[in-house]
Amino acid sequence: MNKRALAAVALAAVAAVSLSACQDSRGAGGGNGGPVTDVKIMVGGIDKVIYLPAQLTEQLGYFKDQGLTVSLLSEPAGATAENSLISGDVQGVVGFYDHTIDLQTKGKCITSVVQFADVPGEVEVVSTTKADEIKSPADFKGRKLGFTSPGSSTDFLTQYLATKAGVQTSDYTGVKAGAGQTFIAALDNGGIDAGMTTDPTVAQLTSTGKAKILLDMRTEEGAKAALGGLYPASSLYMDCAWVSAHKDTVQKLANAFVKTLAYIDSHSAEDIASKMPADYANAGKDLYVKSINDTKGMFNADGKMKTEGAKNVLEVLSQFSPNVKGKKDQIDLAKTYTTEFADNVKK
Repeated sequence: MNKRALAAVALAAVAAVSLSACQDSRGAGGGNGGPVTDVKIMVGGIDKVIYLPAQLTEQLGYFKDQGLTVSLLSEPAGATAENSLISGDVQGVVGFYDHTIDLQTKGKCITSVVQFADVPGEVEVVSTTKADEIKSPADFKGRKLGFTSPGSSTDFLTQYLATKAGVQTSDYTGVKAGAGQTFIAALDNGGIDAGMTTDPTVAQLTSTGKAKILLDMRTEEGAKAALGGLYPASSLYMDCAWVSAHKDTVQKLANAFVKTLAYIDSHSAEDIASKMPADYANAGKDLYVKSINDTKGMFNADGKMKTEGAKNVLEVLSQFSPNVKGKKDQIDLAKTYTTEFADNVKK
């Protein structure tokens, strides 16, 4: 190859590197702290009503209004979703706040930047055929209890409810039951006797008479009765370093999500359902509206964490979580959430 050809190849290589760097500064990577307009967010079950703000924000066009292109991806469980964040495949997760505490014990700094809810929105349901035998968590001994997956928030909460009632985790069988149709099938075929799930699955099970509600954590009253206080759950959490490097982007995400929370607070379940993708109402429109109506009260309207709520989550996890137990005093709660961005949202 002659000198002129070599020079051309070298110039092309330099141009390619420069273009790649330019794209990285604008896109999801944004490793140099430059402006980021493309963001990937993993949702721990995008069709669950507890994570409604994620898809609703997209449907309302609020991401676009902020100049963002947000790709919403979905995993059936929060434990799987958090792995995508740690690996760098996504920049954020819409999932339960308690993962930020659990991950801190593993040396990861993850922080909730917008807190959607002060309560879990979860419901412990029991098969109608077992309802006369299982009347409270004290009856969990010897039972098969469903949750989304091991290490998920539903697993954490199931363990807490059992131990609080005097039932050791070794006294019951935990079953990975997923959500939606897999959860319903597990209850149908006797794979589980009871389990923790959310709407619209709850509405489907109760409307068909397949299950009854044992504990309802969709309301502040129900959450306090079951968990001894508030239990902030659904949130947008992100890597601390990424947040620090891209505050402008995080602020835009907060602007969009808080606007959605205000929309939920001021609109009916019918209005909200009408904005969602049609296939989310696969069990029927009326049932989907019911599921939103039964759950929408869990969402706050300002995206801010309540300090007492964060403390209660730590208290719950410190009692049974193998990662958090014995490390309560080592957890820096201030690093697990921030109200900086919600505070800066223009009303």
